[in-house]
Amino acid sequence: MGNPQGFEAFHQRSITDRDAFWAEQAQLVDWHRPFDRVCNYDNPPFARWFEGGLTNLCHNAVDRHLRDRPDQNALIFVSTETDTEKTYSFRELHTEVQRMAAILKAQGVKKGDRVLIYMPMIPEAAFAMLACVRIGAIHSVVFGGFASHSLASRIEDASPVAIVSADAGSRGGKVVEYKPLLDEAIRLSSHKPGKVVMVNRGLAAFTAVEGRDVDYATERAKVMDVVVPCEWVDATHPSYTLYTSGTTGKPKGVQRDTGGYAVALAASMKHIYMGEPGETYFSTSDIGWVVGHSYIIYGPLIGGMATIMYEGLPIRPDAGIWWSLVEKYKVSVMFSAPTAVRVLKKYDSSFIKRYDLSSLKALFLAGEPLDEPTAKWISDELGKPIVDNYWQTETGWPILAICNGVEKAPSKFGSPGKAVYGYNVKLLDDQTGEELHGSDVKGVVAVEGPLPPGCMQTIWGDDARFVKTYWSSVPGRQVYSTFDWGIRDKDGYYFILGRTDDVINVAGHRLGTREIEESISSHPKIAEVAVVGVADQLKGQVAMAFAVLKDTALLGDEAALLKLEGEVMKLVDEQLGAVARPARVRFVGVLPKTRSGKLLRRAIQAVCEGRDPGDLTTMDDPAALQQIRDMQS
Repeated sequence: MGNPQGFEAFHQRSITDRDAFWAEQAQLVDWHRPFDRVCNYDNPPFARWFEGGLTNLCHNAVDRHLRDRPDQNALIFVSTETDTEKTYSFRELHTEVQRMAAILKAQGVKKGDRVLIYMPMIPEAAFAMLACVRIGAIHSVVFGGFASHSLASRIEDASPVAIVSADAGSRGGKVVEYKPLLDEAIRLSSHKPGKVVMVNRGLAAFTAVEGRDVDYATERAKVMDVVVPCEWVDATHPSYTLYTSGTTGKPKGVQRDTGGYAVALAASMKHIYMGEPGETYFSTSDIGWVVGHSYIIYGPLIGGMATIMYEGLPIRPDAGIWWSLVEKYKVSVMFSAPTAVRVLKKYDSSFIKRYDLSSLKALFLAGEPLDEPTAKWISDELGKPIVDNYWQTETGWPILAICNGVEKAPSKFGSPGKAVYGYNVKLLDDQTGEELHGSDVKGVVAVEGPLPPGCMQTIWGDDARFVKTYWSSVPGRQVYSTFDWGIRDKDGYYFILGRTDDVINVAGHRLGTREIEESISSHPKIAEVAVVGVADQLKGQVAMAFAVLKDTALLGDEAALLKLEGEVMKLVDEQLGAVARPARVRFVGVLPKTRSGKLLRRAIQAVCEGRDPGDLTTMDDPAALQQIRDMQS
């Protein structure tokens, strides 16, 4: 499957000889019945991949490995919150998934029904996801601890037959009770699920609702030896929906298929992540996010790898916890987010150095732009390749990356790499829709249809919204917009400059907040920064910067902060010019973020402009926004 002509030819073939290319990649997974047609793009922008083929996601992730590696590690559960560690072989995982599938069937769940999963990072959450796809049900995972209002809107949209949940999660040693949030969400929702399967971890007392709530342990005891075969489904059958975070109004349920997703993940494990069967994959994400779906549960298991499911913080019991797991389980591929690395950057590097990391091939980072100082720091400390990659909930796997499994290529700090095979990426003028050629020309990052296998099929229950939202924003063209600005250098490497809606217009100059953030974060005393555009009567907008210091002791020293603010302004002047200089640089203890680590720039902007910051249910630390609010008063 490698390409003797190198990556350029490999990518070119995926675009110009699309069907033959993806028919080859489809050999990486099992088919119960072969497909008749590789790609049906008769009704753009809707792509139907591997039509006529029958397969099953759970079979490809679990059952097919029983022949060659039944006793190999499949799922490694580690919780530093409850001091628990438990490993499941493929054989044991297969057994537990069948038990969960039998429980769901007993609650009336059938092929095509939706099951909402609202759970912490525990093995039962993985069993539930795999059990759903095993029986042809469509799962919708909602991040555990999401507030009732947000959860209710998702219950309403997905209309699940059943919900799988737990008494509580735990974060930083604090118990987060799920059951009261879930009960309130069901009360608020116009759709009432028939059954709720409760996993009782013994973390929080709760009252079961009679006739609706069933106890997982009790039900499991009834089905210990039940055999539940895989339901063979059409390749185009939806495997799951996942609601995109940070959207206003009605939530957008990204709908994923089965066959295309299995093929895309299998190919990505080989060509991008260089994972081999028998190795261990460690993604530090959460199953509530797309990375958790693709690269905690499905991708590694489809690739015959063990996957680590981690409940806990990167700094508890100390900042070496992740690296201790790399050593203990001989992790070969690790996947995290730049935010997490910036957290670790505040701690002594001895926490990395004390562990044997020789098994690690590379650290992959995604979820937000990776700034150069952070990339350089972790690269120097680990002495391993740092591979940034860029993608979205909507695509399910990387759009931009370095495909070292096809041809070894250097990473460039600050760049997520080149367009991945299958993606016909273009830079377009946002006003005219014209394609932009040449290096370092700024445009909207867009993808020509069809999107490759594994990307969203549509928005659940709303085809019109799918077309309007994603395919109609560039004038005169039907292309998929990422809503991100980017530039491409002479070597074909892309650099993401931030959201198209994060552009600020200062006295007629269009500036990406990402560019200013990059500049400020290169100051040796700055750990992290967020820049937002704030309405200004004179200039239209001005840039406001909020920075977290490496040495928080400085926060009490007004004179030192004033001096530092001057230094930062001067730095931006020198690097980007006076027009990009922020109106103020404010120093804070922590930046407002979602629980998945994304900066809440719009909320910061709203507070700065004296507006309502909107729905903050995904926010990690409510006090973070209050700090900024206090500075404005």
